[in-house]
Amino acid sequence: MKLICIGRNYADHIEELQNEKPIDPVVFLKPDTAILLKKQPFFIPEFSNDVHHEVEVLVKIKKVGKYINKKFAPTYYDEIGLGIDFTARDLQAKLKTKGLPWEKAKAFDGAAVIGNWLPKDEVMDINNFSFRLLKNGKIVQDGNTSFMLWKIDEIIEYVSKYFTLKIGDIIFTGTPAGVGAVNTDDKLEGYIENKQIFAIQVK
Repeated sequence: MKLICIGRNYADHIEELQNEKPIDPVVFLKPDTAILLKKQPFFIPEFSNDVHHEVEVLVKIKKVGKYINKKFAPTYYDEIGLGIDFTARDLQAKLKTKGLPWEKAKAFDGAAVIGNWLPKDEVMDINNFSFRLLKNGKIVQDGNTSFMLWKIDEIIEYVSKYFTLKIGDIIFTGTPAGVGAVNTDDKLEGYIENKQIFAIQVK
C-alpha cells in the first residue's frame, strides 16, 4: 500500500506559499510508516520547529489499474475520506532551496493522518463538496473540491501513467489555503460537509 500525494492543487494555496502554478500535477509519495496510528496523538518531530497542517480529501483505490482513462476512473474507488499531510515547513524550505526531494519534510513517521472513510455516494457531487479543518474549535482551512486544479478522476488518470494503482492505495488530493503551524496541545478536527471524519491531539 502506498500514499500518493498531490501538491499545489488549489490556486489559493499556491498563492499563500508564493509557489509557481504547475503545468502538470506535482506528485510525491509517503511510505506506509508515515500513517498516524488510530487514536494516537501526533507528536511534533524533534527536527522541526514549524510543522504545518494541510487538510486534504483522500481517495481509496479498490482495484488494480494502470493507464486509467479519466472516464473509467470512477470505477476505481468507492470511498472518500479526509486527512492531514503534515509538513515540516522549515525543513522543506531548506530542501527546496537546494533542489532536493521533500520526503524528509513530508514523509516522516506520523506525517499522514487518515480519517474515517465515507461511501462516495454520500456526497451529492464528488467534484463539488465542502471540507474543513478546525484547530481548537476555529476553522483554519475551508475548502471545496470544485476549486481543485485537477479533479479526482483527472488525478487518477495522471498518476496511473507512472504508478500502477493497487487495492488499498490512498491518494491525497491537495490542500486549500489556510495551512499553518501546529503547537503542543492543539486539537485538530476534520469535516466533510457536516460529518466529522477525524479528531486528533498534538503533543
